[in-house]
Amino acid sequence: MRGLSLLLQLCLLQSYIVFADSNYEERLDLIPLTPSSLLASFQFWSNASLQSYEQQHFRYIPRSLGQILQHAKTQELHLRFSTGSWDDESWGTRPHHGTKEGGTGVELWAWVEADSDAASFARWTTLNHALSGLFCASINFIDSTRTTRPHMTFQPTGDHAKTPTKNLYLLHGALPREVVCTENLTPFMKLLPCKGKAGIASLLDGHKLFDASWQSMAIDVRSLCRKDGADCSIEMEQTVDMVLDTERSKRPREDNPIPRPIPREGLLCNGSKPYALDDACYPSDITRGQSWTLAEIFGRPIQGSCLAESAQGEARDSVCVHVPDERKTNSPPHAIETRDQKGMRRCYALHPTEPFEMVLSHLGPQTFNAHTPPPLYASRSITGHGQERGGVQTLLTNPNSTSAIEFVYFETLPWFMKPYLHTLKARVSPFAMPDPSAIKETFYRPALDRRRGTQLELRISVPASSTIVLTYNFDKAILRYTEYPPDANRGFDVAPAVIRLLPSLNNTAFMSRAKNKELPIYIRTTSLLLPLPTPDFSMPYNVIILTSTVMALAFGSIFNLLVRRFVGADEVEGWNLSAVKARLRGRIRVLKERLLRRDKEKKEQ
Repeated sequence: MRGLSLLLQLCLLQSYIVFADSNYEERLDLIPLTPSSLLASFQFWSNASLQSYEQQHFRYIPRSLGQILQHAKTQELHLRFSTGSWDDESWGTRPHHGTKEGGTGVELWAWVEADSDAASFARWTTLNHALSGLFCASINFIDSTRTTRPHMTFQPTGDHAKTPTKNLYLLHGALPREVVCTENLTPFMKLLPCKGKAGIASLLDGHKLFDASWQSMAIDVRSLCRKDGADCSIEMEQTVDMVLDTERSKRPREDNPIPRPIPREGLLCNGSKPYALDDACYPSDITRGQSWTLAEIFGRPIQGSCLAESAQGEARDSVCVHVPDERKTNSPPHAIETRDQKGMRRCYALHPTEPFEMVLSHLGPQTFNAHTPPPLYASRSITGHGQERGGVQTLLTNPNSTSAIEFVYFETLPWFMKPYLHTLKARVSPFAMPDPSAIKETFYRPALDRRRGTQLELRISVPASSTIVLTYNFDKAILRYTEYPPDANRGFDVAPAVIRLLPSLNNTAFMSRAKNKELPIYIRTTSLLLPLPTPDFSMPYNVIILTSTVMALAFGSIFNLLVRRFVGADEVEGWNLSAVKARLRGRIRVLKERLLRRDKEKKEQ
């Protein structure tokens, strides 16, 4: 017993040493963008020491994901699930400056440790297949035709001092056709310590999330070390960002998607206006903002806290509302409220077991934040007509009136979209004249049919208050009829372009910071829909049907001729031909008599 007690103490001591630096933190930021739009940003941080991670002692880092990364030798992972498009003009700068945003569908990039390009692609394939099963997505469809190796666009956000740079390979893939749904949200929430049963994750509901105007789910796994390279840790950050329409979200679920008239007692009327009738209502000014509660927006209140205390036992802020102090809010008495010095944000520390419900009143000053314009506007579209060729046009606008802006423009094109690099032109608007100096650097990797896609990276500089019009032409390839999807006439999705702003005097103020480290700004355009020459799929069907009919007739006739035996009627036993003839004559005679009788009756009448 003494030895067992000593062994138990050693195990407890080892577990304390392993998990001494483990940590978990979560936070929800609610930011009114417009009178009817609300940005809800969920962030979850899970940390573990590198030593415990390598020894497979998992506590806050989920074992299901950690073992996949270890098996595929993945040093840094970035996974995105996104739907919708961000409205720059109405909503301003993107949340987290685009670092937690992906293109439409699924986007994945990772740094894999390997000895060669072939070995890195093999581990990349292993990673894709494992993540596909974990998140119930079609990530396994990221094959060699959808995989690229960017050179200038992405930079590692973690510390990889222990891994030689020559053994780290960056691979990137995207599936713009992938539809993000609840099947992806459920495994995402299972990675959290409380599995969505408590804390801010209890607000995540598929009906609310995928009914948003824009939403993005992100998973980032990286290693962080001190400057001296010691005390390294593994950090996993999960982020869910969504822009909700407050009026739409406040409707009961049974009323969606068809809106119903609001009852009179639910209307906000302006009492200072004269009314002709008692049941008349002059609507109040909507610019004052709208009142809402967490239960109205997300369908339920927060069910307590999830590991909300720090290692020292102090309560940490879990919910932050970015509204002025003059805006009236009601919160439970057990929630601890703190306000910043600027008077534009208030945060709440949740009780471990009590539910948290917050009421934001419409009374007060203008509460939707004056959005900051983004440092760059980008839009991309397909030009031309016909089934043989077309073009791509990208508009890149610098709204700054004092200085130029420089960035990296990254495009991934499918192999059946064959661009001509000599047609690549950059024109400066409003002068509409070609400017070869706008493109500072070019990296081009041509496509190989059915083996890899086209990779295009450009380093572009846009002058102040100007627009760069980037254009090039391409040819459309004809696919085999087995390579078309079931909805071939809809078209083929082309992945969005990725833009990474480089540090300069213009965008230094926009740089996001994480762990005392500056991160660049990322902007993604919308995906494109490319129509390809589509064969008439009814013709193979007609040929198959006609061929089957001819084969059936020919086979049946030949089979009857080969199998049947033709004999004379008098050779069949028990076959009396005279009796048959007599019976047939008798029936004919009876039929004639009936017809004659009818004619006679008609004449008598």
